[in-house]
Amino acid sequence: MLAQAIEKYQQRVDNVLRNKLAELDDTAPELKAAMTHGALLGGKRIRPFMVYSIGEMLGAKIEHLDNAAAAIECIHAYSLIHDDLPAMDDDALRRGQPTVHIAFDEATAILAGDALQTLAFELICQPSDDITPPQQLAMVTALAKASGYSGMCGGQAIDLSSTNKRINLEQLTQLHNKKTGALISCAAELALIAANANQDEQNMIREFAANIGLAFQVQDDILDITASTEELGKPQGSDEEANKSTFPRLLGLDGANKCAEQLINDALSALANLTYNSQLIADFARYIIARRL
Repeated sequence: MLAQAIEKYQQRVDNVLRNKLAELDDTAPELKAAMTHGALLGGKRIRPFMVYSIGEMLGAKIEHLDNAAAAIECIHAYSLIHDDLPAMDDDALRRGQPTVHIAFDEATAILAGDALQTLAFELICQPSDDITPPQQLAMVTALAKASGYSGMCGGQAIDLSSTNKRINLEQLTQLHNKKTGALISCAAELALIAANANQDEQNMIREFAANIGLAFQVQDDILDITASTEELGKPQGSDEEANKSTFPRLLGLDGANKCAEQLINDALSALANLTYNSQLIADFARYIIARRL
């Protein structure tokens, strides 16, 4: 069931993104091609999955979740394009394909990231009979906060400043709660807004999302050591080569695995009193630390 749901939501958000990008005019064809390359490289679409699965579980119609799912994937794609740049992580491969600055050039990659970021907000602001203007404003606020200084960008800045330094577990957790966790939590937040969830539902889902957001990063750190370049779609051991602090480096590999397992257990505990069928998102939580890419 989980595999089919992942595939369904992946195909759905890819179609939304593909159609939206195709609608852009051809005044800047290379930029359009670079945006398409960066947005449609593949991947499991973890963040759109959370928008769709949590939103549908809470009673929202899937078509009312499309723009939010595509928007958060645009933000994620932009972040990866910029992360891969020579001034940041300097990666040539992403999901087994050339990164945008390699496939095109550095200036085009910067612009492609910028354009995907603004496309995200354009998507969320599309007029809708079922998502009200106050809901759209709440979505814009949530996505902006998760993407900017208080979230992903702030986390990336801490990551860059921490390279070649030893940081403690508390600092590493704070870094990844911003860099990785904020956008994953935001995916859940967009679903909560679309579904008009009540306060108890919001509290439970937010706790669930915060735990799997951090677990996702712990597993990424583990895979950087244990998975092959072919499985990862990028060079294996890149974090160690860049001399970054990681959960296995601070806790050891066994300790990092136990940390990930505890986070998933905490995520599942958060769902205990939810009055909906949460089997799909519970299975997804377990998948987070079972995946190999």
